[in-house]
Amino acid sequence: MRRAVVERSTRETTISVRLNIDGRGRYEVSTGIRFLDHMLELTARHGVFDLKVRASGDLDVDQHHTVEDLGIALGEAFSSALGTRRGINRAGYFVMPMDETLGVVALDLGGRAHAAIDLRLKVRQVGDLQAELITDFFEGFAQGARANVHLKVLYGRSSHHQVEALFKAFGRALRVACARDPRLARMLPSTKGLL
Repeated sequence: MRRAVVERSTRETTISVRLNIDGRGRYEVSTGIRFLDHMLELTARHGVFDLKVRASGDLDVDQHHTVEDLGIALGEAFSSALGTRRGINRAGYFVMPMDETLGVVALDLGGRAHAAIDLRLKVRQVGDLQAELITDFFEGFAQGARANVHLKVLYGRSSHHQVEALFKAFGRALRVACARDPRLARMLPSTKGLL
């Protein structure tokens, strides 16, 4: 089983992530930011990963440290659980309709960190989450997972639906990228011989 436990503690946050890539979409998430909890629950369910997250941070100061550190820890959990990344698809994408919104996520678990994020949010908050921090979460994930992560909202009216479409697409794109391809067996998904 491809599993990982990541414990990340700083002066600003304490985060625990337990991940089973080959799970059934079960989750227990508590970050102190309810909208973020909901988005991580969606990611686990649509990615069919088992995910346990416990995060506490200096939310009395700001949400930034908690959100960014959680993205880093989740990325590190995927990187650890995938190990050498042999036999996986490596890349995945998904186009997610969410009522009037359409969101796209494409990612590559190829060992290099980069995030390109194009949100159309015109609000300061979505639920209880500071909207600008969605970018920080995915940049943190890209760093921790050593992955290219591209997210774009093509159109939409509801800020809730725009963010929800991206997190659902993120889970489904990860599901494809992490999937094993029996034709690759134990091969690296690269011609370089190194990821």
